Amino acid sequence: MRPKNLILSLFLFLLMQVTFAQEIAIQTYSLRNQLPEDPVKYYEMIADWGIHAIEGGGLYGLSEVEYERLFTENRLRIVGVGADYNQLLRDPAPIIEEAKKQGVKYATCYWIPHQEGPISLDEIKVATALFNEVGKDFQKEGITLLYHPHGYEFSPEGKGVVMDWMLENAENFAFNMDVYWVKMGGGDPLKIMKKHKGKFPMLHLKDRKIGTPNSNDGHGDVETNVVLGTGDVGIEKIIKEAQKQGTTYLVIEDESSRSVEQIPLSVAFIKKVMGQD
Repeated sequence: MRPKNLILSLFLFLLMQVTFAQEIAIQTYSLRNQLPEDPVKYYEMIADWGIHAIEGGGLYGLSEVEYERLFTENRLRIVGVGADYNQLLRDPAPIIEEAKKQGVKYATCYWIPHQEGPISLDEIKVATALFNEVGKDFQKEGITLLYHPHGYEFSPEGKGVVMDWMLENAENFAFNMDVYWVKMGGGDPLKIMKKHKGKFPMLHLKDRKIGTPNSNDGHGDVETNVVLGTGDVGIEKIIKEAQKQGTTYLVIEDESSRSVEQIPLSVAFIKKVMGQD
């Protein structure tokens, strides 16, 4: 191979690695009980775990100067913000402004208000229409609106489930799929990823204790969150599929009381699967 062609091939190879590399992130809800008590300690701990991408976050009593210094020193950055459903209904502008302020490309709606229990197809259709409409406003600013399924979308409907409507009709938004909650609702996260390729720039990686019963109301015992790779969600295959699809962020969310002990083990598992250990 000629030197010029060799250099070009090497450049393209490196470009592909940058383009399709997945980054481990953390949803700060995992440390909802710890960060308010000592934000310096736990933000530094996140960095010590080898995580520098954060979904959520907050000052937790720090001044903006202290917060910025802490993030700079630990190479931390926010990569995703929340997008409250009711705020999207009223006016998405404040969410867009917050995303721009943080310099993020993703804003996630985590819950669609509905009566207790499974959501109806009509409610899913209304939410899908809303996300498609306001999603255009986000796109104009270089931000992608995401929806986070929560298990209540998987009741039977026709030959499939209610969630199928949203997955098939999402045009101006994508998904931040919480694989635990999809499993809880009776769905198959891996099958969904393969059927709807390219719609999952972010994933919430959360594993479920073997033997945990399903729930289709969006609620469950947080203590069933276990170290990634030790539960029944099939995390390893999901990570490998995320690598194939170019998912940007693999977000660890551990809601259990053992999150501080479990998260480093989950980081190690993801790195092993990705061949980075």
